[in-house]
Amino acid sequence: MDARTLVANVTSILSLPDVVVHINDLINRGEATNAELEEVILNDPALTAKILKYGNSPYFGFSGKISTVLNAILLIGRRELRNLVMASAVTSTFKGISTDLVDMDRFWYHSVTCGVVARLLASNTNNRDRFFIAGLLHGVGNLILFSQFPVESARILSFSEKGEDAVIREGEKVFGFTYAELGAELLKQWRLPESIWRMVECQFDPMKAGEESARMDACILYAAFNITNHIQPCAHQKVALEEAKLIEKLESWGYSGLTPEMIESTITVAKLDAIEVFNAIR
Repeated sequence: MDARTLVANVTSILSLPDVVVHINDLINRGEATNAELEEVILNDPALTAKILKYGNSPYFGFSGKISTVLNAILLIGRRELRNLVMASAVTSTFKGISTDLVDMDRFWYHSVTCGVVARLLASNTNNRDRFFIAGLLHGVGNLILFSQFPVESARILSFSEKGEDAVIREGEKVFGFTYAELGAELLKQWRLPESIWRMVECQFDPMKAGEESARMDACILYAAFNITNHIQPCAHQKVALEEAKLIEKLESWGYSGLTPEMIESTITVAKLDAIEVFNAIR
């Protein structure tokens, strides 16, 4: 079985909710009004509550003053709205995964943090919000494997003591593809742009991404993934990197300009931002 076949077999249970697809299409169209977006959101009470909660979070400084979805959209902006809608949807999509493999709250906090770190590292690039989505979804391939192959996944995770690279190698040995490649296939099924799924696909080997701009994007996700593992691993097994090893890994992909001080500053900001997003979606 290859990654594409596996995704095709589980697409029916891992599809995005219609409201997410509708909102994404409206934003991509560029002609929809905020009132049209509000109308779609109001048809989903759970999503409405999350957006209002996020708009009233201390992150924006308007606690208790945002009473309508329209005001929340005006406050947070359309790109941030898309990020929040996507994050809310994917955290509800994967259910029934064994707690012996992963604590889902821990997994999604890790994923949100990776998205925030990726967006911070991409401060000098266009459309920074796609880096948040790529970071948020960088590990969804693991969730497919956890749900469909729990026994094999447990055996693969047992290699965590040898480091994340050992886990990746063992996963590829068992399945014939990495969870990054599997995740990218799912994002293709979800009709996400190539600029997002290509980052996810090549997060372990950015040089495979193709042209220079795509390689640079994948390098940013690679760095974000490793910095986030330094903060907090996503599975029960510990995979966090020592700081010296982290710097060494980043330097190997041309990130010699990232000093320990810069990484520490990124981590500090990311922790604060990630808490606000995570509290809104979970």
